[in-house]
Amino acid sequence: MNDSNKNRSIILAITEGGLTQTQAAHRFDVTTRWIRTLLTRYKTGGLDAVDPQSKRPHTNPNATDKTTTTQVLALRDSLAAQGLDAGPESLWDRLPKTTRPSTATIWRILRRNNTITDQPQKRPRSSWHRFEAVAPNETWQSDFTHWPLADGTDTEILSWLDDHSRKLLHATAHTPVTGRIVIDTFVQTMDAYGPPASTLTDNGMVYTARFSRGNDGRPDQPNGFEQLLSDLSIKQKNGGPNKPTTQGKIERYHQTLKHWLRADGFVDTVEELNEQLTRFAHVYNTQRPHRAIGRRTPETAYEATTKAQPVIEVGSRIWRIRYDRVDAEGKISLRFAGRLRHLGIGRAYKRQRVLLLVHGRDTMVIDRSAGAIIAEHTIDTKKNYQPRKER
Repeated sequence: MNDSNKNRSIILAITEGGLTQTQAAHRFDVTTRWIRTLLTRYKTGGLDAVDPQSKRPHTNPNATDKTTTTQVLALRDSLAAQGLDAGPESLWDRLPKTTRPSTATIWRILRRNNTITDQPQKRPRSSWHRFEAVAPNETWQSDFTHWPLADGTDTEILSWLDDHSRKLLHATAHTPVTGRIVIDTFVQTMDAYGPPASTLTDNGMVYTARFSRGNDGRPDQPNGFEQLLSDLSIKQKNGGPNKPTTQGKIERYHQTLKHWLRADGFVDTVEELNEQLTRFAHVYNTQRPHRAIGRRTPETAYEATTKAQPVIEVGSRIWRIRYDRVDAEGKISLRFAGRLRHLGIGRAYKRQRVLLLVHGRDTMVIDRSAGAIIAEHTIDTKKNYQPRKER
């Protein structure tokens, strides 16, 4: 007989069976003092009151106060409404430093208030095999994902993401993404951040022609993007076929992007969607701390370390490479020894894209389309304008 049934039987034996307290104590092998305790409880609360009582203290001086609990739950609702991550660590980042509880306490608050959804399908972290570029611009990941407009029209959002810092370098919507768009967005991103030392993408036709002529992985001709990377001495890396986890960072970024877009609302045009993406990039890069980079924002992580860059060996010398554009006056600019230098190229090449190779004070400017050197310089640190050497 369990304690609950025994206590009820004792009371019923006395109140309805006519046993005295002494007889009940003897029959049920308990003390008369316990009999009196049960009777007192029965008189004040009925049979339910004689069931075993919790031994938990009525008060806990270390319990989280209601104000903190309310603050945590309100912040979680706010982040969820904005389409942002609202887990314990994300909440901890945004709570006031002077009063915020530990992430474990925040988790217990969320669990106690039924705001955590179990995800047993997730792999344990111990099974993860993570890799990360050592420096910003060492590797850029790229991929595109589908997203509908308000009327159901399908668009494709193309993104470039820095592997080291998770900074979103570029995101635009297209209908659809083409090889030309991949090249143009890559060049625009290089104009803003400099060229990467390598890229990591899947095997889509817009990125590689490796599988365009069968499965041998050796096409007769590279596509435009592959040729551009080759010209710039940028190493191209591609994930294995049907292995999206190789590009895990950008796949996870797509989840965050779509969660935010869904919360922000569907729009009618591609132009409006691109405005949304501009706002999202600001939030993602500057307002959203990232667990994988020490709870820093991607912008902070990107600016904290010297940038990697592609290099090429020419004449037993290692040259840094830039993809540049000659301005309307026939010059390109290069920061050297803390000052901006203007390298003379010639008006005949105005607005053209060129390769700039730099080794110490020496530079070479190459016409990419012709594959010819069109200017060379030895920088004079006393001057801003650097005329090209006579050939």
